Amino acid sequence: MKRILFAVVILTAGSITFSGCKKYLNVTPIDNLSGNNYWQNQKDVEAFTTGIYNQFRENTLSSPYFATTGDLRCSPAIATSGQGRTYITQIATNSLTILINSEGYFQDIFNYKSLTKWNNWYKMVQAANILYVQADKVASLSAEQRKKYRAEAVFLRNLAYFFMVRQFGDVPYYTKAYNQEALPRMKMVEVLNNCIADMKTVKDDLPWTYEDPSIVGIRAMRGSAIALMMHMNMWAAGFTEGDKTGYYTAVDELGKEIMSTNAYELLPITRTKEIFKGRTKESLFEVLRSLNYGEYSTGNYLYNTFTDMVLHYPHKPVKSITKSYIYYNSKFMAKLYPTGMPDKRGEYWFDPATLYATDGSWELLKFVNIFAAEGEDVLPDDDLMVFRLPDAILLRAEAQAELGNEDGAKVSLNLVRARAVATPVTDSGKELKDAIFYERCRELMGEGHYYYDLVRTKKVMDKEYCFNPISVEAFKAGAWAWPIDKSALIDNPYMVLNNYWK
Repeated sequence: MKRILFAVVILTAGSITFSGCKKYLNVTPIDNLSGNNYWQNQKDVEAFTTGIYNQFRENTLSSPYFATTGDLRCSPAIATSGQGRTYITQIATNSLTILINSEGYFQDIFNYKSLTKWNNWYKMVQAANILYVQADKVASLSAEQRKKYRAEAVFLRNLAYFFMVRQFGDVPYYTKAYNQEALPRMKMVEVLNNCIADMKTVKDDLPWTYEDPSIVGIRAMRGSAIALMMHMNMWAAGFTEGDKTGYYTAVDELGKEIMSTNAYELLPITRTKEIFKGRTKESLFEVLRSLNYGEYSTGNYLYNTFTDMVLHYPHKPVKSITKSYIYYNSKFMAKLYPTGMPDKRGEYWFDPATLYATDGSWELLKFVNIFAAEGEDVLPDDDLMVFRLPDAILLRAEAQAELGNEDGAKVSLNLVRARAVATPVTDSGKELKDAIFYERCRELMGEGHYYYDLVRTKKVMDKEYCFNPISVEAFKAGAWAWPIDKSALIDNPYMVLNNYWK
């Protein structure tokens, strides 16, 4: 057998359109993905496309994916004493072998072992490759519809590759539909270069936004594609030994494009609940969740978010939950929110009285849309943000600073700070670059970016920025990436695992 992938099984929406969230979440399996009775009309194409989005939801919600891989690893997060949450310490100290091999209740709930397997990401890749080919053959689709579906296919394929690269490093790369060929791992910068070139061909075939408000941010938009391309360029720059100017220039130009349209905007900080409920003009791409439609009644979706770790009563409606499971190092919090320095995020996203607390009273209140009766063990009804406009603006600021355009970098940075009613930054040189890094820490806390920013900037090896740094030797050996499960070796003579974790 020459397969490197498992059979593609996609869960898809049972309705033709996204006219409501309930229909989007009402998933049923499609048994015939390539038979003669399929790919007959737009209904088939739409259902298959929706299935790929649902696969992404499954990949990021069947475990605490964003919290584990992006927020907590090597972070200043500390497990609140007396809670028994040893897994938080294991993640923060990069003790992944202990985390993955642990047994018992938390492993059953959080499914950490699944994070070493990339088969579900390749389900996305394979399905997107199929969609790209088949959508072009459906005679009832208009030329514009074909272009849009194929653009969505390319976006979803490259979204999967980007997530895999950040997690595993080098990965097998292919774009062939119905692939059965065993492939070696390709160097991750080469993968990203392929993905960037791929995205350039279809970016403008996606709409800036949608008239249907229920799918804004849920389906790929041009802003989604731009944000993905910005991230891929920044990651490639971080791992390129030679001239990085081309990558930074691309990020600057993409940032200019997204900041020049009125399709997206920074909402006032007073509208925090709207921002994180989702589907606003600030959203570029997000994962839909909804308590009202039974999102938390299946699997472990109830617990697999950052929200579960950073809230307690009354923001969790159970009176017995009196402490958050984690808090952030008080020195780190003081770095982000110095006493006496204005920043409305310190007021709207935290309780100012517990901003530096270390006793479990600390909370992150960005995600506080609760729709449940007291006593119900549920979490806030927020979507999971993948890409948000401030993220793109700050990536542009970072690229501008790297290009030596400090005035432009300060303009971009201070747009985000102005929304928070924070003092404008006037620094230059290293201080400006540090200000941009800490602004990303401040603005994007809990949204899955912190660890990846540390890795791509190499700050993960520097104790000035990282509370649990990885040594230079360990970083070079691959300690920044995740272990790859041995199942990747099955029937693939070209496959090798991540050496550091063998």
